[in-house]
Amino acid sequence: MIDYTAFISAAHDVLGPRGFTCDADLIDPWLTDWRGRYTGKAIGMASPQSTEQVSQLVRLCAQHGVNIVPQGGNSGMSGGATPDASGTAIILSLRQLNDISPIDPNARQVTCGAGVILQSLHTEAEQHDLRFPLTLGGKGSATIGGLISTNAGGTQVLRHGTMREQVAGIEAVMADGQIYNSLTPLKKDNRGFDLKQLLIGSEGTLGIVTAATLFLSPRIGGRTVLWVGLPKVQNARDLLIMCKDMCGDGLEGFEILPDHCLSAVLDYLPSARNPLSDRHRWYALIEIVAGTDNAEALNDLAESVLAKALESSLIEDGTYSANETQAEAFWLLRDSISPAERAIGPAMQHDISVPVSRMADFIADTVPRVENAFPGTAALAFGHLGDGNVHYHVLAPKGAIGGVWEEEEGKQISIFVHDCVTEWNGSISAEHGIGQMKRDELGRLGDPAALSILRSVKNALDPQGLLNPGKLIPAEPT
Repeated sequence: MIDYTAFISAAHDVLGPRGFTCDADLIDPWLTDWRGRYTGKAIGMASPQSTEQVSQLVRLCAQHGVNIVPQGGNSGMSGGATPDASGTAIILSLRQLNDISPIDPNARQVTCGAGVILQSLHTEAEQHDLRFPLTLGGKGSATIGGLISTNAGGTQVLRHGTMREQVAGIEAVMADGQIYNSLTPLKKDNRGFDLKQLLIGSEGTLGIVTAATLFLSPRIGGRTVLWVGLPKVQNARDLLIMCKDMCGDGLEGFEILPDHCLSAVLDYLPSARNPLSDRHRWYALIEIVAGTDNAEALNDLAESVLAKALESSLIEDGTYSANETQAEAFWLLRDSISPAERAIGPAMQHDISVPVSRMADFIADTVPRVENAFPGTAALAFGHLGDGNVHYHVLAPKGAIGGVWEEEEGKQISIFVHDCVTEWNGSISAEHGIGQMKRDELGRLGDPAALSILRSVKNALDPQGLLNPGKLIPAEPT
């Protein structure tokens, strides 16, 4: 039996009265995930001020057998930072680890704590004419530790890759309290396994990320955003190839959305406007960037892209941003899809990927299949076509009761969608992680050898199973 009274007293000794709290008013806001789908209980919430305090706390949890749920901004999409209902875990908040070391402009690197907010890092990098080339809708709350733990993506993956490509070094506390430090970046290092890559995307199940050294990129000299209308989604794939050929490394983003999504956003945002005079079945948002030495040529390049796309009948119409305000307005249409859909009613949301070359065909094939199998629903795919990842949402029929529909027909829809993704050799989790939401589905569909390796690594690094239990790693088959 765990002596929770003794543990809480010892935790107060390690962290101080403000560093560990059992106050329900302070803990309750962090017990429910961002989507509101999962709510748990916790013994208390720890807010360490340093990596050494994290280490001491983890050792204490190992000694008493107390589970740990690491948490950053609590903005995850898969319930990966929410404790279960047993009340046997503590929430380990990394938000106080928010120091940013002086940026090295020559090396184009920065070391920062796991609790640093993404938007804060963006602002700091801009002070040195640099940027951190990863952004997403939750940049105002997402933390660096959470982004690393889920290997987050975003709208710039096409050019810069996922979080995995941005990490030069990691500091983490392991399940026994040891501090693993590889913050110093080395271009070549063949001393065995690349442990930092093992920790990236592990969702706090193997170790707790406390700091990271990250790569920075030169600040762009300018950008232009194109908004084009397409007759069918398959044209988007050919348009993507054409844009890559014409823009090279300047192609920063390539997003797609159906007209249904645009309609929802226009209804949701009274001030929003359709950038084109007519409606089209599909739209693509394309961002092209340039350095300071050739930023003036962006408009000419955008006009050339539009002219060639029209000449090739890939698009029906198109325009490009005349200034930064208009560029942001185009992106606002894209970024507002999820809240606009939530305003319509319940939906099952899936974060999936298939090979880039097959994504357009996957959408064209599976949308009618889903809608025919579940009458009254509307299947929508939008997002990062450039890296083969779309958000595949299935909206409930009119009159569906929120909470009830998701638990009944909604779960069957997710199984159907995931089966389709597997049929097309894709992944049921492209950038949001597995968390607790997709853990059972990973167990159902995952490669048996890969699942066996996942469990073996977990057992080796966390033999007591204290780190983020019930997340990512599927249970052993019975």
